[in-house]
Amino acid sequence: MAMAMTKPTEQAAGTTTQPPIIDTEDVHLFYGSNEALKGISMSFKENEITALIGPSGCGKSTYLRTLNRMNDLIPNVTIKGKVDLKGQDIYASNMDTVRLRKEVGMVFQQPNPFPFSIYDNVTYGLRIAGVKDRGRLDEAVETALRQAAIWDELKDKLHQSAMALSGGQQQRVCIARVLAVKPDVILLDEPTSALDPISSSQIENMLVELKKNYTIILVTHNMAQASRISDRTAFFLQGHLIEYNDTKTIFLNPQKKETEDYISGRFG
Repeated sequence: MAMAMTKPTEQAAGTTTQPPIIDTEDVHLFYGSNEALKGISMSFKENEITALIGPSGCGKSTYLRTLNRMNDLIPNVTIKGKVDLKGQDIYASNMDTVRLRKEVGMVFQQPNPFPFSIYDNVTYGLRIAGVKDRGRLDEAVETALRQAAIWDELKDKLHQSAMALSGGQQQRVCIARVLAVKPDVILLDEPTSALDPISSSQIENMLVELKKNYTIILVTHNMAQASRISDRTAFFLQGHLIEYNDTKTIFLNPQKKETEDYISGRFG
């Protein structure tokens, strides 16, 4: 679809002067010679849920992966621009990507528990970090599973295989695995798209509760989900950020025609 791209609109939610926890400026990403992100500038504040929406192939998942350098794992990728986490450039040569991915955890579209027990799944990151104290590990498992709203279901099954759980349970164990290492930010790439409506609703409720303690950035194709749980919404199209605003404005009074057309189902 041909269109004249204009500068995206962005309006701060509220009047707080709190600095953003993540700030990105003029981010371009190339897969070989193909430019997938075309100058994305966005910032994210603590204790908010931000939804990234747009049609398939628009760049939203690619952008999400720039925030903890997951794109580093893809061959022939070039990234330009600036991504700061708490004022530190995450693409600086001295950045420890293991530490970065502890601070900015990621949950994927398909539940991906390891073929271990539930307990060993949740403690995986802590053990990698050298934590051996059983009491500390036990406490971390209970805390993370409670935060993921699944402790009561699993507390008597901790040493059973996580692979035997339902899809919704597996996804919450994967979220607990991220929570156990106490990140600052949680990235979620369509975390409920493979789940049934009941499991999806449970995860949505959990995310709303988690934002009290975490910054959450969520890629979703589900317009209703974005409108229900996010504080701010960003609309991506053809590698551009078209509009970024508080969620109510995006859905009820979008400033750009492209946004209105997508929200209303005229394309995408």
